Amino acid sequence: MARFTLHHQDGHAYRRKSRIISLLMAGQFAVLGMLFAVILTAAFGSSLALNALGVVLGLLATSAMFAALKDRPWMVEMRYAWQLKHHLGQISGYLTSLRQAVEEDDRQALDILTFYHQGMEQLAELNGRTTDDDAERLAEKLQVQLKREALDLPDEVEGFDPDKLHRYRPA
Repeated sequence: MARFTLHHQDGHAYRRKSRIISLLMAGQFAVLGMLFAVILTAAFGSSLALNALGVVLGLLATSAMFAALKDRPWMVEMRYAWQLKHHLGQISGYLTSLRQAVEEDDRQALDILTFYHQGMEQLAELNGRTTDDDAERLAEKLQVQLKREALDLPDEVEGFDPDKLHRYRPA
């Protein structure tokens, strides 16, 4: 898997695009679900199963359309946030073993946990939330910062290489 690099994103623009795209996709799903249900019931008679099949087909068509459009330039912010969420979720499964490795001054674990904290902050910023309400996470972030200073490592990392995570066993 390729290295993921952190980039500054405009939280306001991300939230605006996210709302617009969500509304468009929900509208498309509703229209296509009803359209498929009407076509199926007109062709084969009215039944709950055909209506449900129409909804499922509408969902599949909307998903296919979304998959086809995800690489468009106007989806850059959304794609970035999805990838960030994916990597943060991936790391969260390894947090216990990463924390143990940090206690042993493992530089790679420090880099991964630093990325995790930076990513969580960026995700909160993108979603218009504050990160100051999680005392445990803030204490861990401070501990990681102090370890990085003691080992003469930079305060921040630029990104995350998912291949390096496999060295740690999941919790």
